[in-house]
Amino acid sequence: MDVTYSFDDIAPGGRIGLLALATDYNSETDLRRILPQGVDLFTNRVLNANPLTIENLRAMSGDVTRAAAGILPGLGVDVMIYGCTSGTAAIGGDELTRLIQIAQPGVACSNPIAAASAALKAFKATRISVLTPYSDAVNRAVQESIQAEGFDLLNIDGFGLDDDIVMTGLPPAAIAEAAAQICDPDADALFISCTAIRAASIVAAVEQKLGKPVVTSNQALVWHCLQLMGNQSQVSGYGQLFNLSLAEGPGGTDA
Repeated sequence: MDVTYSFDDIAPGGRIGLLALATDYNSETDLRRILPQGVDLFTNRVLNANPLTIENLRAMSGDVTRAAAGILPGLGVDVMIYGCTSGTAAIGGDELTRLIQIAQPGVACSNPIAAASAALKAFKATRISVLTPYSDAVNRAVQESIQAEGFDLLNIDGFGLDDDIVMTGLPPAAIAEAAAQICDPDADALFISCTAIRAASIVAAVEQKLGKPVVTSNQALVWHCLQLMGNQSQVSGYGQLFNLSLAEGPGGTDA
């Protein structure tokens, strides 16, 4: 065959690897919906078990390196995401980065806690309200992680759920209503936690109602990954965050 051609770059804007939970019914769809054209998402799944307890969340750590090794072996990605907020709180961001980089040495890493922290710092927010779908026990772990990032957590409240798939069934309108109810008037911003819930789609509406910034796990992950890759593509429809750049100083780039 006498044909002259060159190969296309299938992800000219960057490659993002997602380590999603085996029971996560939402994050891939959410992230793909938000990502700008030219950036592609490559996913592998981490074995986990319902119900969503601290013990089950911590048990996922044993499968992280295997899952990371299965994403574009021999090529790699620009950023790797561990896609579970409560799992990050239970295992720890530094440990997740270590486990990922065993498989993909030196790769930039993000997770929902690191991404949300970087986003809130970009807003210069210090006093935070948090809405989650979790039980009280998991909320305590999330609270400790957020406080460890240096924020004054005014309140945290959840729907009391312990099943990822059930969480995804939460209607966005119910999330928006709960956000308006639990956000403390003195909070600088609201963080809606969990990659499994469909919260990104209601960010702009909740920001308009509250008159303050709203950060969600999946929205923050996309923003953080674009920042880490230096991709300046415009993203609209998902809140004020995409008008900001990483704050100076540490921004959670090592998760």
